Amino acid sequence: MKRILIALFAAALLLTGCGVGSHTVVSGKPDEAAVIFFDDQAYAVDVRIDNNTYRVKTVKNSDYKKKRNIKKTADNMIVVRPGVHNVTVRRKGRVVLEQRIFVSAGDTKVINL
Repeated sequence: MKRILIALFAAALLLTGCGVGSHTVVSGKPDEAAVIFFDDQAYAVDVRIDNNTYRVKTVKNSDYKKKRNIKKTADNMIVVRPGVHNVTVRRKGRVVLEQRIFVSAGDTKVINL
């Protein structure tokens, strides 16, 4: 009986010492957001977001492809911090849009002109 108890105790000690360690996995959305401008044709616009000025191209909006993925490039996307921003869009010197927007982390805000 003593041998069985000693064997069970030794087995329990061996099994408790075989842990694989602890792992931490951190996931979530990146701490950045994007703004893209749509219109019925592609053209260059001057965009002012808060105190920064950008020159980007609009993405041509095709009605028959409403659920298509937008190819995000440096030509048509502005990366901003999440939060509230004041946006002014000019085309050929004329104000086309003046709006206050909110963008969440990891999201892309699409603005129709």
